[in-house]
Amino acid sequence: MTKRPSGDVVVVGAGMVGAACALYAARCGLDVILVDRGPVAGGTTGAGEGNLLVSDKEPGPELRLALLSARLWGELAQELGAAVEYEPKGGLVAASTPESLAALTDLAAGQRAAGVKASNIRADQLQELEPYLAPGLAGGVLYPQDAQVMPTLAAAHLVRASGARLETGRTVTRILREPAGAVRGVRTDRGDILAPAVVNAAGTWGAEVAARAGVRLPVLPRRGFVLVTEPLPRRVRHKVYAADYVADVASDSAALQTSPVVEGTAAGPVLIGASRERVGFDRSFALPVVRALAAGATRLFPFLEHVRAMRAYLGFRPYLPDHLPAVGPDPRVPGLFHACGHEGAGIGLATGTGHLIAQTLTGRHPELDLTPFRPDRFDRPDRFPEEAAPWTP
Repeated sequence: MTKRPSGDVVVVGAGMVGAACALYAARCGLDVILVDRGPVAGGTTGAGEGNLLVSDKEPGPELRLALLSARLWGELAQELGAAVEYEPKGGLVAASTPESLAALTDLAAGQRAAGVKASNIRADQLQELEPYLAPGLAGGVLYPQDAQVMPTLAAAHLVRASGARLETGRTVTRILREPAGAVRGVRTDRGDILAPAVVNAAGTWGAEVAARAGVRLPVLPRRGFVLVTEPLPRRVRHKVYAADYVADVASDSAALQTSPVVEGTAAGPVLIGASRERVGFDRSFALPVVRALAAGATRLFPFLEHVRAMRAYLGFRPYLPDHLPAVGPDPRVPGLFHACGHEGAGIGLATGTGHLIAQTLTGRHPELDLTPFRPDRFDRPDRFPEEAAPWTP
């Protein structure tokens, strides 16, 4: 009989979140097997901008997770910073009207009370920070804790640093369970992998993996496009976005939303976002969306009107109805853990998520209260009536 591989934990999904789960679990002494049907960072991670943000989080559980993650990214930067293009560039949020500036400064005050570093910026100070920014803006807020990595490089280096056994090109078809219900591994199209714990870090496909364990997790894809310019001298110093970006992130609407987000990269191109729409897994190129991104970016930085866009790409953010990820053990299936549903914040929140998963895997008390992230919270029809229909695998 062929011996089936076994370990302490199988992590399903080799994007940034799965890579971080593998890293921190391995550093806790666990034997980790990392499985993905595609390559490392082949899904949402590879289509991301690499944002590590606290600026776009309202006070609450996601901001606490973001602050923990920012601390851990800072520690990893000491090991891997140059290799993953870690840039602690800071974020600048610009308001175009006095009304939007008032809302932004109120948000920043609440964030400061929660531990975020944020400085109010007068209109006459904006161009000291960003000389090419459009004139006439009302003011803004500077967030020095915002940073950026190159996401595919970062995921690959986290996997390598973890020492996990990597199984790419291997599709999980079932979560194996004991007669009493506990996890005993996964079945793949290339055989079984046995372990007493499985982590669902499948991102946008988290609902599919959960269903293969017989449970419901209503992760939905939220499509977004990114424009990439020709390489330029560094003209955009920070991650710069309009104040209405925060509202778009928090919106429940399935309709198209765009708000300008502009940032330079270490390699020279400028990245331009951000769009959000729920259209399933439709990968069609949408020219109106790309035009809206370009128009928004040139309103913030007029010089971009004369810069060539070299390409556009799209990805699918893993959306959950309350905009919080599912992180931690699933009480419905002993041995099943979830680390997915981070929407557009998965790169930034990966380290904190992986750290918390590793703590729970090894029986330690997690550093943050995981109650808001419980994966079974969507089973309560009083909280999410529109998502209350039974899940059918």
